[in-house]
Amino acid sequence: MPWLDFARYADSNGYQSDSSRDMSPWRDWVIRAFNRNLPFDRFTVEQIAGDLLPDPSPDQLVATGFNRNHRLTSEGGSIQEEWRVETVIDRVETTGLTWLGLTLGCARCHDHKYDPITQKEFYRFFAFFNNVPESGMVGTEAKNTEPVVTVPTPAQEAELARLEAVAADASRRVTEVERDLPGLIEAWEPEFRKQAEGTTPAWTLLEPSSVVSAGGATFTRQDDASWLAGGANPSNDIYTIKAPIPPGTFSGLMLETLPDPSLPNQSLGRYPNGNFVLTAVEVEAPGLEGSKKARFGSAEADYSQRNYEAKLLVDANPNNGWAIDGNDPTKRLTRHLVLVADEPIAVPEGATLTIRLKHEAIDRHNIGRFRLSTTSRPREMVKLDGSNGSPAILAILVVPGDKRTQSQRDELVRYFRTEVDSPVRRADRALASAKQAAQTLRESFPTTMVMRELPDPRPAYLLIRGQYDRRGEPVKAGLPAVLPPLPAGLPMNRLGLARWIVDPANPLTARVWVNRAWEKSFGTGLVKTTENLGTQSEFPSHPELLDWLATEFVRLGWDMKAMRKLIVTGATYRQSSRSTPTLIERDPENRLMARGPRFRLSGEAVRDQALAISGLLVEKVGGPSVRPYMLEGVWDETTKYGNLRNYKPDRGEGLYRRTLYTIWKRTAAPPTLLLFDAPNRETCTIKRSRTNTPLQALALLNEVTYVEAARKLAERMMLEGGPTPGGRIDLGFRLATCRPIRDEERKVLLDGLAFDLERYRRDPDSARKLIASGQAKANPRLSVEELAAYALTANILLNLDEVVTSE
Repeated sequence: MPWLDFARYADSNGYQSDSSRDMSPWRDWVIRAFNRNLPFDRFTVEQIAGDLLPDPSPDQLVATGFNRNHRLTSEGGSIQEEWRVETVIDRVETTGLTWLGLTLGCARCHDHKYDPITQKEFYRFFAFFNNVPESGMVGTEAKNTEPVVTVPTPAQEAELARLEAVAADASRRVTEVERDLPGLIEAWEPEFRKQAEGTTPAWTLLEPSSVVSAGGATFTRQDDASWLAGGANPSNDIYTIKAPIPPGTFSGLMLETLPDPSLPNQSLGRYPNGNFVLTAVEVEAPGLEGSKKARFGSAEADYSQRNYEAKLLVDANPNNGWAIDGNDPTKRLTRHLVLVADEPIAVPEGATLTIRLKHEAIDRHNIGRFRLSTTSRPREMVKLDGSNGSPAILAILVVPGDKRTQSQRDELVRYFRTEVDSPVRRADRALASAKQAAQTLRESFPTTMVMRELPDPRPAYLLIRGQYDRRGEPVKAGLPAVLPPLPAGLPMNRLGLARWIVDPANPLTARVWVNRAWEKSFGTGLVKTTENLGTQSEFPSHPELLDWLATEFVRLGWDMKAMRKLIVTGATYRQSSRSTPTLIERDPENRLMARGPRFRLSGEAVRDQALAISGLLVEKVGGPSVRPYMLEGVWDETTKYGNLRNYKPDRGEGLYRRTLYTIWKRTAAPPTLLLFDAPNRETCTIKRSRTNTPLQALALLNEVTYVEAARKLAERMMLEGGPTPGGRIDLGFRLATCRPIRDEERKVLLDGLAFDLERYRRDPDSARKLIASGQAKANPRLSVEELAAYALTANILLNLDEVVTSE
């Protein structure tokens, strides 16, 4: 968890609208790196400069997201160069704090007041991070900003492989049927000419037997066979029309929308401005082998409102569709829409056609008056204007085959393949569909922001007073003179910087890491100021031990787990945390380590522990962030724009994942974690404060997560602890504290249980209310009153000082 604080990891961009981003693939990389014990030198190099390694793997690219976790602004009027410079400075400060334990940011505006770092050296360090092709800004759209890499999940990779195999099969099928193309064209020509020369009307008017609104509207047939809507105008409506259809084939549908004096603004739609948005048209026709849905491949209208084109009717998105500018007085005219089926449907005698007109995109934007017609013409002859096909093609067909030019033959083949229903067109469509499905899947792959170097380094300058637009002398990438120089043979770029940071000759990196490892185990580092090992830091309590641990870390090959094991298996750590008045008087902060460590757990550890003890914790590893319970309205208080508003908790396992995966909005970080001293992650935070406040106790006693966890722990006590109250309390106490209960502790808890049980028997409604807290259902086999009483006992156990304290 501390590494996410160092990296200022969050699921939002920060600033103003604070819209979302997804850097969870980088978080997953960090988790895997710790789990597989990636040596710290590699862990460092891959995060700072994985993209500059020879032939970097996808994982090494993802690792560089460490330095893309900074905030991005979307505020209107922002100056791009200003914010680009801010991102680079953020990287300098974060890298200095995380790996070197130095407050490099103090030299942004002037020479460092305390450490031997000049302003010029600050901007030489700045030059290492100045070459990323980015702006420091994000648009109003919630997305990751370039540079990014795609990171498909294993399931997505498997699905892509399947779709690519389908496309390969479809391509082979196209090759097979292309051999029949000349014969197919030759057989098609006579029938096409015959139909083109015929006088049969292109469209047949439908006379519906019923027109029904899903939202309660009424319909009245007009003299011209159109239908006028009246009555209720629901938010979203579906018109279902059933009409007899003559035998033959169904190949297309025409929808006419008409203005009417009774409609708003005497227009075509039912919304107060006279507009409508039609989102989909479904047609079910009884085929020879049962009912079959028409699959429309194209839609064309004689007029479409901008951004609401007719073609949007044939996609799968219910949030767009066809509209007609009904609020414009000059546009209140009859409009025609034609939908052409990919493949004609054979219709038997006595069939009934079912048509559904769907209005799902915008509130109350429903069609006001309409008329429907069908056609049985071949799809290539289904035209909006009712004409008999393409005049250019007809002109080619009157030329004898042996007299046609090559361009005429090519045009005829193109037309036949794209317009005429045949085995070739179906094979072409299948191939295009497979390719499109694969492309759509690729476009859905999650991305993560990474580092990438410009082909030519961007010029860097010393910025006077740290202002982006006050450039001083040019500078080149370089290291602070007080520290060892770059080892021979390393490039003066981010990769060289990363290798220099973990070079054994660097006096800081190993000491910084082992000092923080010591703090994690003991609550305080050997150098108390773990965020700062500069000249203003506190002197080490045990300098020789710090030196030895640092050199041992390097000797062990930067093995993080080995160092953890070395610390926690040492005699110092394994001491009892029990203190005495004498020890407290001589060493109140336990800097001399005469006793074992004792300090409050982090908010994340407290929550995870409660979930684990109760049996609710979901052990799943990795994936996007989840939304556990949170107080209502927290997100809305900080931002009125962006896509992170109206917080809704997850359903199911998302409520019980480790807190590591909790979604993190910078302007409204999880409030309970803030109570337990978590930072908002707007900037790199090395050392969290550690407090004990009444608000923390109130959260543990009342927040839904902890009340629900207490109830589930109560169920474990009742089901696994035997038939007696004493045995059940003993189990709960051992689960919570990992030690046997003392007699006096048992008596206090038994007395409290008896009191609560009596109270709930007098007031069963309160008991039912308590056990209803949270989404996890209460075990129906257990007495409501007993479960509520045990839940209060479990709530006390989860709030014990020794449960929320590491000792």
